[in-house]
Parts: sequence; C-alpha cells; structure tokens
Amino acid sequence: MPAIGVGDITLHYEESGRGAPVLLIPGSAARGRTWALHQVPALTAAGYRTITLDNRGVGRSGPATPGLTVEQLVADAIAVIERVAGGPCRLIGTSMGAYVVQELLLVRPELVTQAVLMASRARPDVVSRAMTAADLAMTASGVTLPPEYDAVNRALQNLSPRTLEDPESAQDWLDIMEVSPTDWADPGLRAHLGVTVDLDRRPAYQGIRVPTLVLSFADDLIAPAARGRELADAIPQARYARIADAGHYGYLEQPAAVNDAILGFFAGA
Repeated sequence: MPAIGVGDITLHYEESGRGAPVLLIPGSAARGRTWALHQVPALTAAGYRTITLDNRGVGRSGPATPGLTVEQLVADAIAVIERVAGGPCRLIGTSMGAYVVQELLLVRPELVTQAVLMASRARPDVVSRAMTAADLAMTASGVTLPPEYDAVNRALQNLSPRTLEDPESAQDWLDIMEVSPTDWADPGLRAHLGVTVDLDRRPAYQGIRVPTLVLSFADDLIAPAARGRELADAIPQARYARIADAGHYGYLEQPAAVNDAILGFFAGA
C-alpha cells in the first residue's frame, strides 16, 4: 500500500484504474477499503482513476492525536490531491469524509473539479449533538460493549429497515459487524469522534462554487435526508438526490443507485 509523509505522520492510500482522478474519503473510523467493494469497480469501469485514503488514525495511516480537527483532515486531503492525484480532481466523501470535502471546497476550491457529498449535513441538531455526546461519554467511561450488542446497535443506527427486514441481509450485516467491532478505545479512532459539524455552516457554504452533488439516504438516522436537503440548498446550484431504502451506510446498501447518481453527475447528465 503506497504512502506519503505529511508532517510527522504517514498517510496510506490505494490506487486503481487509469484516467481522470477521483479521491474517495471515508467516514469516521472507516478505512479507505470500504469503497473497494462497490464504488471503486464502478468508477474504474467508467474510465476513472480512483484513490482511496486511510484517514490519519485509521488503518495503516499514522496516528491521530486528541483534539483532531477537520482542518487537519482537510490538509491531509490537500496533500493527497497535490502529490498523488497530481492536481485538481473529483472528490467523493461520506459522513465525516463529506465534512472534510465541504470544508476543502471553501479553502482550496481550485483543487476540485466536482464534489459528491454523501450522508452529510450543514448544521448540527439536537439528536446529532446528543449522539456525539453519548459516544464521547461511552469511550470516556472505559466500558467495552460486548461484540454482539455493539453489532446490533450499529446495525440499528446505520442500516435501512428494508435491509434489516430481510433475514439473510440482516444476518450477514450482523455477522460482519460482530467480527469487526470499532475499537473506540484506540486513541486514533477515538479522536475521530470530535470531528463533527458542530456549528451552522450554511452561511459559509453559500460561498462554494464547485459543482456539487449532495446525496442523502432516505432512512439515515445519523445524517437525515432533511439535513442533506439543507446542505444542498446552502450550496449555490448544488444538485440533490435522495436514495430510497438506505441508511447511513447507503453507499453499501444501495450501491447501484449511488453509483448511477455519481457517474451521471460526473458525466454531466
């Protein structure tokens, strides 16, 4: 897995395909390989070169220290664009990764030709603040949840009822989540919990001029579609799409619909 040095850490990434570059940035505690199952094959088949990044604190990238900020993650993404993509490129982010892209569009818009923001928001609300506080309180308590409980909790928070109503799909997801719990005791992963949209950024996002697609997932409890609609409304001339039967992990639950939306946007359709 190739890497670049950024300050005192190393950022690892993977590349696939040839053509115009697309940088994909994952959400909190997720590795770049989460894009490999569905989005990377679709993009490379369409003639794009994909770059998937392990954010600092995750996977093989260097550690994230307490007090991690979105500005640090934006700087990391800029380094990858300049040194790996080789200049302006398309960006795709989901959840925390979308927040990174949103902020990058403000500080270095010349580095981005098109942007896709999935499962994101432009402002906090009562529930998002409560969820962040609860996650931080849980990690501070030192309590380790049994894997079975953690899997059920993550499934309920991140998946669509349609996915959970299908016995085979539900069991597959629960099995995956049980054997791959998120270790929030890890300092690097725990640092990601503080990188949230904690201010109303709608006024700032009115300054974004990069062509942008906002994708919301209809059953998303973490970044509800209403918050995504607000985000799209805040960005001048942004396009908005809502994917049905999908929760916060919609890009994994409904990959065909997500990929069609992304590729159509990139192609100008």
